[in-house]
Amino acid sequence: MLDTILSALLPMVVTFLLGYMAAWRHDFGSKDASTLNRMVLRYAVPLALFAGTVMTSRAVLGQDVPLIITLCVAIIGFYCVVFLISRFIFRMQMSTSALAALTASAPAVPFVGPAVLGDLLGRLSAIPIAAASLVINLTVVPITILLLSLDATERGQQNNTPARGEQENSSSPRSNAAIFAGKIAETLKEPMVWAPILAFIVVLSGFRIPQLFVHSLSLLGHASGGVALFACGIVLASGKIKVNRNVLLFVFLKNIMQPALVLGGLRWIGYGNPVVSEAVLTTAIPTMPIVIMFALRYGIAQDEAASSVFLSIMSSLVTMGIFIALTH
Repeated sequence: MLDTILSALLPMVVTFLLGYMAAWRHDFGSKDASTLNRMVLRYAVPLALFAGTVMTSRAVLGQDVPLIITLCVAIIGFYCVVFLISRFIFRMQMSTSALAALTASAPAVPFVGPAVLGDLLGRLSAIPIAAASLVINLTVVPITILLLSLDATERGQQNNTPARGEQENSSSPRSNAAIFAGKIAETLKEPMVWAPILAFIVVLSGFRIPQLFVHSLSLLGHASGGVALFACGIVLASGKIKVNRNVLLFVFLKNIMQPALVLGGLRWIGYGNPVVSEAVLTTAIPTMPIVIMFALRYGIAQDEAASSVFLSIMSSLVTMGIFIALTH
């Protein structure tokens, strides 16, 4: 079991630490992390999402409905709960609340799912990887981008401080609706949003894209997880590790609470393996490094985001081991 855990998770830890070491040796700096961030968000991840999604057939998606429903509830439901708690109980900004919700709810399946679940579940890994990736990239990622964009616009308007008449005009319902519609349009233009949506439409249509074409897209896509983790290490080295109440809470929610609720809920309903092991181990994967990518892009909570990803990855060596033992 130790062999399985290390072979699945150690590459993530090593890649993260290599980025940290590269920044510590001054081979890379925070500006380089921004460049890597732009490459990951605009090219590598969209290509990985498109290629991974179009390779999924309709038959595979419909093969295990209870698992898909479980992952939808576990990811989307947990995202909504954490966002509301962060926003209205902890009084965080909307953008910070969105990042906190993404940290606590979205496992890094699109980045490291094949490597981690492939080792743990073997052939059974195809369905949870496809289902979790679709749920994450069709729901919580676009919602997070939208909330970050809306908050950035609101902060920009507050900084500009228009005259009273202009302020009243800009706060009219029609103006707010136009801003919201514009942000939705901007969100849909993001490659990370429209690439998986397009791939999902292709899957539902039953059309099969030639394997040669998909394989051509996969080369850069395969680099997305490694480059994202490497950039995370650079960001962490450029700032400092912040271990505060909020960081520890969101890492606890992601690594322990989310998979524990999935395990308890499925056992209570009466499900057994393989559904339980697939759903629990999928949600037990540490948080997505894209949290740091978003923090860099929008300039918010960068140290907290890097610290959360770092602690989530490092502690997953223990927490995933516990959930592997509980589900096997």
